Amino acid sequence: MSECTHDCSSCGSDCGSRTEPQSLLEKPNAMSNIGKVIGVVSGKGGVGKTLVSSLLAVSLQRLGKNVGIMDADITGPSIPKAFGIHQKADACEFGIIPAKSKMGLDIMSINLLLENESDPVVWRGPVIAGVVKQFWTDVIWKDIDCLVVDMPPGTGDVPLTVFQSLPVDGIVIVTSPQELVSMIVEKAVKMAKLMNIPILGIIENMSYYECPDCGKRHSIYGESHIEEIAAQYEIPVLAKLPIDPQLAKLCDQGTIELFEGEWLTDAAEKIASL
Repeated sequence: MSECTHDCSSCGSDCGSRTEPQSLLEKPNAMSNIGKVIGVVSGKGGVGKTLVSSLLAVSLQRLGKNVGIMDADITGPSIPKAFGIHQKADACEFGIIPAKSKMGLDIMSINLLLENESDPVVWRGPVIAGVVKQFWTDVIWKDIDCLVVDMPPGTGDVPLTVFQSLPVDGIVIVTSPQELVSMIVEKAVKMAKLMNIPILGIIENMSYYECPDCGKRHSIYGESHIEEIAAQYEIPVLAKLPIDPQLAKLCDQGTIELFEGEWLTDAAEKIASL
């Protein structure tokens, strides 16, 4: 008999010390009550994950759902800015209480814990991943139908931590029309498949600009290739968001909840029906 390597996955023997793979899922706060967990991801930065996370959360709330947003982008938190939240998160003996937006969304972000919201977070990967876990284990997400997780770009520590530690019911991949992005989308798709995370669909941001005078649509960043990528991996295209100065203005003013438009209604209805 060969020497045991303690790697049961590659061993055909049935011995007494054989163990099943252990789950890495973390338990939520004892007072939390969370329905679905939806990740908003991308393979690169600057494509509009925070905008999509915000619009998606508001769209879900407009369908009558209780919604929370976990800002998992620890080094680049921007969710509080979009919702006009500047106060600090409260705490009690049972855990951390998320801030409330003007319309009643529960929001947790590292900016709500820093002394000054403009202070940089200069931490190494394991510490950042630990904070994301704490946003799940220590924050009281009370009676949440859907928790939207705004993830940092890439396929590094934090996305890996979220996929392994949280019971993610599905992800939405955010992209833009540039040719370069197609390769980045494929990386995000392959990571999700590797981690056995369902992909709900792709949302293309900055897809076009619609002239307010004539109504003609212009492809500012080139013609979209998202349909080809979606077909290749059999993933639906959930929405194509326009370049809209009004959306940018609402984010800057912290009033994103007042946006007008039904771009993500179909995506929200798909998530609500999970």
